[in-house]
Amino acid sequence: MNDDALTETPIDSTVVFKGKLLEVRKDRVRLPNGGESLREYIVHPGAVVVLALLDNGNLLFERQFRYPLHRVFLELPAGKIDPGENILDTARRELYEETGYEAADWAHLGVMHPGIGYSDERIEIFMARGLRRIGPPQLDANEFLEVLELSPAEARQAVWDGRITDGKTISALYWLDRP
Repeated sequence: MNDDALTETPIDSTVVFKGKLLEVRKDRVRLPNGGESLREYIVHPGAVVVLALLDNGNLLFERQFRYPLHRVFLELPAGKIDPGENILDTARRELYEETGYEAADWAHLGVMHPGIGYSDERIEIFMARGLRRIGPPQLDANEFLEVLELSPAEARQAVWDGRITDGKTISALYWLDRP
């Protein structure tokens, strides 16, 4: 397939806001038909999400308050990729920091893009097996969460009944059904 008839090319770019976690940009672009338009979007460093499969078949989950929506969410362990950090190292670090577990076996399953209309964020999806709890979670000073287990069936039901609405978690759970 030829993407040229759909591709927009940047003419110039302005940083509207630069924060600790993300950056907001406004770009002027050349459209495929030769016209111009503006595009506003968020630049994000990327993240990982981990399907941490315990020996009993359950998955590790977290309950965490998410300020933008002012509520507690049920989600898989996940976190931001630090500058220059290898994505597997990020997955290992986040699993340990948020749950206190390490894993003997890791597999990179794929990637998802949670907000393609307004952000360049990517979330790398990992499976972790051979889990061993090595201590309590090592949370950041301003991070608060609860760790719990759900079976894959319970997790799917939590999606269907609305207890799990987090996009990265739903997308990652889909990988459990991969043949």
